[in-house]
Amino acid sequence: MTATQSAARRIGVFGGAFDPPHLAHRALVQAALADLHLDELRIVPTGQAWHKARDLSPARHRLAMAQLAFGDLPGVVIDSRETERSGPSYTLDTLREFKALWPDAELFLIMGEDQARALPSWHEWTEVLRLAIICVAERKDVTGATPSFNVPKPHESRFRRLQMPVMPVSATDIRTRIAAHQCVAPLVFEPVARYIDDHHLYQTT
Repeated sequence: MTATQSAARRIGVFGGAFDPPHLAHRALVQAALADLHLDELRIVPTGQAWHKARDLSPARHRLAMAQLAFGDLPGVVIDSRETERSGPSYTLDTLREFKALWPDAELFLIMGEDQARALPSWHEWTEVLRLAIICVAERKDVTGATPSFNVPKPHESRFRRLQMPVMPVSATDIRTRIAAHQCVAPLVFEPVARYIDDHHLYQTT
C-alpha cells in the first residue's frame, strides 16, 4: 500500500476482553462505523489483560465469539494480534503496530466511558493519545443527564464522543447469569448465545 492510499484511510480500533461480546458492544461498533465514517474497524480481543484480576476465557473462544458478534458488519475485521503476543496486552503496542502498517492513516480508538475514566492509568497513556483519537461512547440516561466522563482539559482535541442508546448490559452480569442458569438471550447476539451454550462457557463463577 502506498502512502497516498494509506492517507485516505480512517481506521477504528476497538479492544476489549469480549468475554463475551454483547449487544452493547455491537451497538458501539455500529455507532462508530456510522459516526466516524471509518474505512475499517479492527476488533482486537485482548491477550493477557494486565488490568483484570480474573483469568479470561481461552482466546480461541473469545475470537470465535467476536467473529459471530461482529463479522457480518461491513468493514469490520477481527484482529487476533494481541492474543498471539506474549506478555501483557498494551493498547499502545497495538497502535504502534497499526501505525507501522499504515503510517499516514488516522486511527480512532473506541471505548466506553468506564475505560475512558481509567485511561490515565494505562501504560504510557499520553502516547496513546498522540497515536489515536479517543472516541468515547456517550450514554445519556433516561433523564437526559450529562455524561459522567469529563474530557481532560489539556487533551480535549484528542477526544470525540459517540452517541449510544441506553443499554445496561455488562459481560460480568452475563457471566453471572449463565453461572446461575438464567437466560441471557436478550443480552447477547443469538449466535454468541448458541456458541456459549455449545461450548459450556461460564458455567461456574
